[in-house]
Amino acid sequence: MLGQYYESSAPVKAPRSESSRTTSTVPAYVVSTGKDLVPRASSSAVSARGESLPVRTLDDVRLQVAHGTAIRAINKKEIIDGVQIGVIFSTNSTSDPGSFIRLIAESLTSTLLLRSFLFIIADTTQSVPPKPTSLLVVGSAPDLVQRGSLLTSSKFVGRILSSAMVDPSIWSALIQDLGVSTYDDAALWDVVRKAARQPIDPLLPPPGSRSIAQILSDARAKLQRITPMQAHRELTRENHGVPGAPTFLVDIRPQAQRAKHGGIRGSLVVERNVLEWRLDPRSDARLAVADRYDLRVIVFCQEGYTSSLAAYSLQKLGLLNATDVIGGFEAWRLVGLPIDTTQGTEEEERSLVSRAGSVV
Repeated sequence: MLGQYYESSAPVKAPRSESSRTTSTVPAYVVSTGKDLVPRASSSAVSARGESLPVRTLDDVRLQVAHGTAIRAINKKEIIDGVQIGVIFSTNSTSDPGSFIRLIAESLTSTLLLRSFLFIIADTTQSVPPKPTSLLVVGSAPDLVQRGSLLTSSKFVGRILSSAMVDPSIWSALIQDLGVSTYDDAALWDVVRKAARQPIDPLLPPPGSRSIAQILSDARAKLQRITPMQAHRELTRENHGVPGAPTFLVDIRPQAQRAKHGGIRGSLVVERNVLEWRLDPRSDARLAVADRYDLRVIVFCQEGYTSSLAAYSLQKLGLLNATDVIGGFEAWRLVGLPIDTTQGTEEEERSLVSRAGSVV
């Protein structure tokens, strides 16, 4: 082990020579050789033969401190899906920004060789005037580093001045005001925790999820769907719908589809993205006609898929008489029921919805 400098610089008495009995003051960490002052070696820096070992340089001290910092971070690590993770905040006293955290990164990489890990090392040195400081994302695999760098970029939008892949295992960035706020610590821990998670197999559905086919089937099981001819009879003849309840045919297609395929005159045009707000009797944005829960709402889309989901959504709001048209507008057209080819054009922009008191 090389000798260590003593932190104390209190004056001590120098050895007396034959020609002088006066007391001189020199720092405690140096000794006099009669000509020059040299660092005093500790007892551990003396070999078995009594010879002094070479004196440590400042670079040796920095390397030892960097290694100690890395070891402490490893001891405080978390493990996510088999990946060791951690966040290190450090300061740099040299003129080379980021040099000390690079030493920490090298120590981490050598210590955790052959292990899966992801660490973020941030230089939080503060200066006047403020200057951007360095951050490193260090990992055992390129995909870990890539996920960590992308998440870091999203957390520090507007604060990253530059970034680069140093090599496949290290990503470097220059960030403004790093470490000034407690947000930075929480954000960086969130990054390593999320980046360390193993990717989900894209072919394996997450537990509890359902396919759109299942969702559609479940929705239709709650509906009493009707054909275009049944819908037309309900709209044109009395007492074929729900007794005493107003009946409305609602077109939920977007304007582009109405312009391309036409529409059904007399239907309410309420596009899908605002349907629940317009027909919920409790909504502040509801239509004037949506003032009761026994409304008979017959929804249609272009082919009868989206309309089933929409009608079931209305039922969950309490509109239990809501249903949809099997086959949608296309089926309506194919059985020869009347259509309006001007819907969706500028002349038709003021629909019945507008006249009902709400613009879609």
